[in-house]
Amino acid sequence: MKKTTRAYGAAAALAIAAGAPVAAQAQAADDGWRFQADIYGWFPAIGGNTAVPVQTGGANIDVSMGDVIDALKFAFMGSFEARKGTWGLWTDLVYADFGASKSGSRDFTLGGGRPVNVSADLQLDVKSWIWSFGGLYSLAETPQYKADLLFGARYIDISNQLGWTFNGDISNLPLPGRSGSGAADLSNWDGVVGLKGRAYLGDDRRWFVPYYADIGTGQSKLTWQVNAGVGYRFDWGAVIASWRYLDYDFKSTAKVQDLSFSGPLIGVVFQW
Repeated sequence: MKKTTRAYGAAAALAIAAGAPVAAQAQAADDGWRFQADIYGWFPAIGGNTAVPVQTGGANIDVSMGDVIDALKFAFMGSFEARKGTWGLWTDLVYADFGASKSGSRDFTLGGGRPVNVSADLQLDVKSWIWSFGGLYSLAETPQYKADLLFGARYIDISNQLGWTFNGDISNLPLPGRSGSGAADLSNWDGVVGLKGRAYLGDDRRWFVPYYADIGTGQSKLTWQVNAGVGYRFDWGAVIASWRYLDYDFKSTAKVQDLSFSGPLIGVVFQW
């Protein structure tokens, strides 16, 4: 009986010893680096209010999604994550270059019946950056959902360049042309904290609901962002469609009082 007991004990010890490297390898795999890269297109309408001389009482910003797409010259939008264990790093970048031009002319008559023609050409160029980055900490990860705490900073930079040219003639005699340009810039740094993750649907976990929310302050009074939609998971990554909203409430001394971006987002996610 003692020999049998010892045999069982020896077999158990061997099984544990044999299984230990496998468990160690699995733990090492779980603790290895994991990466995710997202390439997406975000097509927001833009709204807000500017601070202009008090006599005029301010001006509204109202740019439709169609106008944004028509004026778009170049854009890059994407995000990247790197994780090891429960901690990670993340960054998100939205860059867009917009351009628009307008020409017009007007005819009228001066005293003495002299005809006058005046024409104007306007050219507007807008470049915008929205860059977010920071750290991640995994709060929960189960077969049904995952949730991460995020913390970091967001930077927004919008530069506007307006150029104009005026030409005209009186009684078919050309007038000297006039041209010029003006620029206006907005840049802001804020700290942000938030929550992001996924909720999986169904037993196969192919369909899921991605979500993201943050809030922060710094050089602005308040900034916040939400993004939620639906996605479908493949072995190599996923495709997503969502609605993203970003809002800024700037301080009273800023040229722009508030600004918002709201519109659909379509993206591809790669994981390895």
